Amino acid sequence: MNDKLLVETAVLAGEIMLVSGAEIYRVESTIDHILRKSGRDTAEAIVFSTGIFASLNDSSIEAITIARRVSGRSTNLNKVYLVNDVSRRLCQDLITVEEAHRLLKEIRNTVQYGRRLKDIGVVGVALFFTLLLGGGIRECLAAAVTGIVLAASMEAALKIQLNDFCVNGVCACLIAVTALLMEYLFMPGMKSDIVIIGAIMPLVPGMIFTTAIRDTLNGDFASGISRIMEAVVVALAVAAGVGAGMGLFQWLAGGGLAW
Repeated sequence: MNDKLLVETAVLAGEIMLVSGAEIYRVESTIDHILRKSGRDTAEAIVFSTGIFASLNDSSIEAITIARRVSGRSTNLNKVYLVNDVSRRLCQDLITVEEAHRLLKEIRNTVQYGRRLKDIGVVGVALFFTLLLGGGIRECLAAAVTGIVLAASMEAALKIQLNDFCVNGVCACLIAVTALLMEYLFMPGMKSDIVIIGAIMPLVPGMIFTTAIRDTLNGDFASGISRIMEAVVVALAVAAGVGAGMGLFQWLAGGGLAW
């Protein structure tokens, strides 16, 4: 068995899972199972929210250690499932290390949903959360328009490669301005607060916070705290963006509105 390829495969599996939002203990468990497939005396894996360290050692070989920095962030539970499936098949000798490595590279490069479908999802989340919060026809229409603005701004931010804080802040600001302009210019009496709350739901870091709590309860305090801080920063960016948008709109309207 090619030990170096086995370690590369284990780290690649862990990287895909970590980027896709898996908990730290799940990532470490998957890497550990793959490494122990080698039968060497020492097989260790240490995973943080921003990096992976894997080592394989034995008296008969030269130690193999790989460190991989992980900077991407997303939520894709389908990829977590696919990696787990490849790991189980490898550990049960149903596939070779070479086949597992090839499958993992395919999983990493797979695009499950296209950009347009994601944009439709953003608009749908804004629309249906507004409906759930008690919005009527006018509020839902405004939420759909606001969702379109949010999707477009997210795509633009992705192209110019803004950091996460700026992306969330700018998008939240545009949400607030768009909703208030819809009320001021086209739909007087509309409940703009419901529209704003519904439209910011795609930006709310619920999955990040849930994963952080699970990491903390499993004893991975460093990763848990870092993810909690990430969730807090995202929430602060959204809150600051909405506040800035409301202030900007008040300034644009000449201070004539009662808040």
